[in-house]
Amino acid sequence: MAELRFDGRVAVVSGAGHGLGRSHALELAARGAKVVVNDLGARVDGRHDVDGTGVSAAEAVAEEIRAKGGTAIADGGDVATEEGARSLIESAIEAFGRVDIVVNNAGILRDKAFKNITCTDWDDVLAVHLRGTFLVTQAAFGRLRENGYGRIVNTTSLAGLFGNFGQSNYAAAKMGIIGLTKTLAIEGSKYDITANAIAPVAFTRMTEDLFPPGARELLSPEKVTALVVWLAHEDCETSGETYSVGGGRVARVFVAEGPGAVIGDAGAEALRDNWPDVNAERPYVVPRNLAEQTEVHFQGLT
Repeated sequence: MAELRFDGRVAVVSGAGHGLGRSHALELAARGAKVVVNDLGARVDGRHDVDGTGVSAAEAVAEEIRAKGGTAIADGGDVATEEGARSLIESAIEAFGRVDIVVNNAGILRDKAFKNITCTDWDDVLAVHLRGTFLVTQAAFGRLRENGYGRIVNTTSLAGLFGNFGQSNYAAAKMGIIGLTKTLAIEGSKYDITANAIAPVAFTRMTEDLFPPGARELLSPEKVTALVVWLAHEDCETSGETYSVGGGRVARVFVAEGPGAVIGDAGAEALRDNWPDVNAERPYVVPRNLAEQTEVHFQGLT
C-alpha cells in the first residue's frame, strides 16, 4: 500500500494547539508537509487566561513537529479578524513560499439554552467558526488559484447538521460552513481546488464533558485525522462533500430532496391532505448545486 505523502506541500492548520488541530498538524508534518500551526492560545470559550500569551500552544506543537524531524512554524493570530487571517497565510508564504492545504479547525463554545443566549455569545461563536473559516480561506484562495491547486478541509459539526440543545450559535455557524464548503467546491473546481467538510466525533477539550473517560481512546483525535489526510491529499478529487467521522468510522452526510407533491393552486387544505407525500423521503435526489436543484424542482411540476 503506497503511503500518502505531502513532500513539497505547505499546510496551514488553524486551532492546532490542542486536540483535533494538533493531531492534524502532527500527521501532515509526519508525512512530509511543511506546516503552519495556528492557535490563539485561548480557553475553550474563546476567552484568555490572565497569563495567556497566544502563541504558546501553537509553538509547543511546532516544536514537537521539529523535534521529530519535521518542518513547522507557529502562528498566534486570531482567525476571526481580517488581520489575523491574512497574517496567517502570509506567514506560510514568507516561510515556505506557497500554500497548498488549508485546514480550518479553530473553534470555541458558548453553550446556552436559546432563551439565555446573548448577542455576544452568538457573535463570538459565529466569528471564530464561520467568519474565521471564511477569512482564512479567502486569504489563501487567490494563492491557490494562482498555483492551480489547493485542498481545503473545513470543520463542521453534527450539531449543525442535526441540531443540539443549547448550541444554537454553534449549530448555526457549523451549518453555515456547509454552505460555504459547497460553494468553494463549485468556484474552485476549474483550478483543481477541492473543498470538503468533516463533522468529527472526538474526545477533546471541547467535548470531554460529553463523553465518559473511557471514550478517550476510542474517540481519539487521531481517528479523525486519517480523513483529513485523505481529503487534503492530491490524489483525492472529491469535493463539496461532508463526512461524519469518529472512532474509526467514516460516513458521507448529504442533503437530499424527496419526491414531493404538486398541489398547484389548491391551497393549504391540499397541503394538509397531501402532507405525507410532501414529507416522503424516497425516491430522493442529491443535487450538486442550486442549478441542479432548480431543474429537479421544475421537472417535478410537469
